[in-house]
Amino acid sequence: MKINITKDLKLSRIIHGHWRLADWDLSAQELLKLTEQLIELGITTFDHADIYGNHTCESLFGEALKLKKGLREKIQIITKCGIKLNTDKFPNRDIKYYDYSYDHIINSVNTSLQNLNTDYIDILLLHRPAPFFNPEEVALVFSHLELSGKVLYCGVSNFTPSQYEMLNAYTDERLVTNQVEISPLCLENFENGNIDFFLKEKIKPMAWSPMAGGKLFNPTNEHEINVFEILSEIAQEHNTESIAKIAYAWLLNHPVGILPIVGSQKLNRIKEAVEALEIKLTTEQWYKIYSSAIGSEVP
Repeated sequence: MKINITKDLKLSRIIHGHWRLADWDLSAQELLKLTEQLIELGITTFDHADIYGNHTCESLFGEALKLKKGLREKIQIITKCGIKLNTDKFPNRDIKYYDYSYDHIINSVNTSLQNLNTDYIDILLLHRPAPFFNPEEVALVFSHLELSGKVLYCGVSNFTPSQYEMLNAYTDERLVTNQVEISPLCLENFENGNIDFFLKEKIKPMAWSPMAGGKLFNPTNEHEINVFEILSEIAQEHNTESIAKIAYAWLLNHPVGILPIVGSQKLNRIKEAVEALEIKLTTEQWYKIYSSAIGSEVP
């Protein structure tokens, strides 16, 4: 199942995240096989960032793409830029900081294109909002990248509604998405107005860490245990033992059109997200999960 992000670009409803790709220890051939298996499941969109795996994950995926001519045309690639890490790759940096200068964004995109073995990026995201930020300069580089064909569309990640609107006011083409954290253990984007903003502007958000980094399965405090128990109860009502399916369904059922990012190499876990597309929660079931997440009944 795919969903329109723009009139010209569709993404798969489930996105495969490559944040931990370097940890999976897959050969290029093994990664190619996994990618083809995901495409067969209907997952055609892949999420990257320049810094993932200490600047290695894009190259790993690019090596896999080299093995299969024509595979690039079947998929959509998202990547991010803007965070400068203080790592062994860049020993001259004293601290981690954000850089959204024209030159840095251009250099980041050119490096990502080379690493990913592609001529274009479907969506480029700014990785995080920054306290030192020139929207006019960012808008200028976005326009250049889109006109050159190196980037089809631009968006952001972890922005608030006001930050999104601020940048949108400068760009020639509207931003197309915001990648934010959403899960039954992270309601920040319900509370900061982002979900309402997405609905108002007809923006389809991407959700990173939709399983709360695994905390949904291994609760360690009373709040997490309560959420786990409600997910388990509703899973039984849907004749499944998988609380992951219910947690994904909680996201997928929301009318805003959330696209969960699944960051696993294990096919059985990825299939749980795909199978969640078939689960229709009742409104009461949805609110049972929400109420357990906030720790009380709604007002």
